[in-house]
Amino acid sequence: MELTINNIDKHFGEKEVLRDVSLTAKSGSALGLLGRNGAGKTTTIRIVMGVFLPDKGTVCVDGKPIDRSKIRIGYMPEERGLYPKKRIDEQLIYLAMLRGMNKTDARNACGKWLNRMGMGEYQQKKLETLSKGNQQKIQLAATLMCNPQIVILDEPFSGLDPVNAMLLKDVIKEMIAGGAVVLFSSHQMNYIEEFCDSIAILNGGKIVLEGRIADIKHSYPRDKIAVASGQIEQIAPFVLQHMSGEVLSAEKDKDNQNTLMIRLQSSDSKAKLLACLSEGGFDVDAFRVCEPSMNDIFVQYTEAGI
Repeated sequence: MELTINNIDKHFGEKEVLRDVSLTAKSGSALGLLGRNGAGKTTTIRIVMGVFLPDKGTVCVDGKPIDRSKIRIGYMPEERGLYPKKRIDEQLIYLAMLRGMNKTDARNACGKWLNRMGMGEYQQKKLETLSKGNQQKIQLAATLMCNPQIVILDEPFSGLDPVNAMLLKDVIKEMIAGGAVVLFSSHQMNYIEEFCDSIAILNGGKIVLEGRIADIKHSYPRDKIAVASGQIEQIAPFVLQHMSGEVLSAEKDKDNQNTLMIRLQSSDSKAKLLACLSEGGFDVDAFRVCEPSMNDIFVQYTEAGI
């Protein structure tokens, strides 16, 4: 399955919220939908779900306009939407039936997903009696009960402790492996790097960057090399002397005193640097190209909106 958003515009009164937004998300992978607050992420999500209609453009599945009566969509909003004073099983079954499940299937799905989340013993409890992290797991169970083909997760890890975060990670990876289209929105860039193959960054209501994370990172200059060794005090003057004119600088990493950051005149000199270290007889623990982090990329493409 392939979900495509084609040339979407959206206004609210005089305010332009989205302008010519296009992106593609494919089955069996996750797309990170990124942007600062107010960039248009939530509006984009709501257009996919059919809550808002676009002023221009289309939402398609496999090249045809989306038929939401046939495509199952699971949405986990950043602001949780369950009823705190209602029994957990009753409201999950009710929500599943609103999506078209009969009561028997909804009850079975409720038991299955609550058990999967380690929450089976609480199904007759009121939601308000649970911790924030456990309420988060109930919200995810509600999202996945209809076995969605498109899963939209908005800040799913907010407020989770490490154990519950690990459980949530496993469930999300299962959905991706099972062939779901996953849209993943978060300001926690470590999760974006862990789950997403591709990203689309919104800034000021338009897409300013889209593509595979690996390709985006590879497009940056690859002239900064990190060398980990217990001999960096000897390595620095050696490479500066033996690769004069090709090494611009060799300085300790401020965060790791056993790592030397070497800036090359050209990325073409990587192989020569590695050979130089070998010829010097140095004990090198690691040699890697320093790529920008997702946080670096996010700031670069969104700081104009600050």
